[in-house]
Amino acid sequence: MVSSSALAADFYPQVNRYIEASLAEFDRISEDRRKALRKVAGYVREQVESGRDAQLNFICTHNSRRSHMSQLWAQTAAEHFGILGVNTYSGGTEATAFNPRAVAAMQRAGFTVEKSGEGENPLYQVRNGPSQAPMTAFSKVYFHESNPQEDFCAVMTCSQADESCPIVRGAAYRVAIPYDDPKVFDGTDLEAAGYDKRCRQISREMLYLFSQVNT
Repeated sequence: MVSSSALAADFYPQVNRYIEASLAEFDRISEDRRKALRKVAGYVREQVESGRDAQLNFICTHNSRRSHMSQLWAQTAAEHFGILGVNTYSGGTEATAFNPRAVAAMQRAGFTVEKSGEGENPLYQVRNGPSQAPMTAFSKVYFHESNPQEDFCAVMTCSQADESCPIVRGAAYRVAIPYDDPKVFDGTDLEAAGYDKRCRQISREMLYLFSQVNT
């Protein structure tokens, strides 16, 4: 499951510092959330041990903030722990756009984000390191053709999507790990701090998740 080359992931220095800070904050994760995170870790372990890819689809209502940050941090956490065969995705019950405030929070965490195309729902290429493969981000419904259609784990990142989709078609596994919406800070003096707080929470919880895969 673990590759020495993967353990030497070439992250940007700022991303490495952010990861180290998040790893030191595992004590902030409640036991209830740890249980949910370990359920996803169990799915990843089963898939990888069986020689199959672990496909994680993070689902929120608009696929604009929490689901994108979860997708990007989950892929980064898998690479940090050298867990091969992990592919992360995100989607919504409806499509909007990757919110610029969430994009900015990922940039402040050390990621580079390049926008290709204009319009209301542009495509972004996100990198966590100079030689790491780019991660593609744009808003889409969870069953979009670019997302897995079967045998994936649906991770519900907001309560509204969790309630709206009691059954996620094609999902082999479904786990609710909801996050408070940083949208409540939009247009306030606390906007950047609110998004940074949610980004850090998602970072440490995705790192905790993948720290449990080999245990």
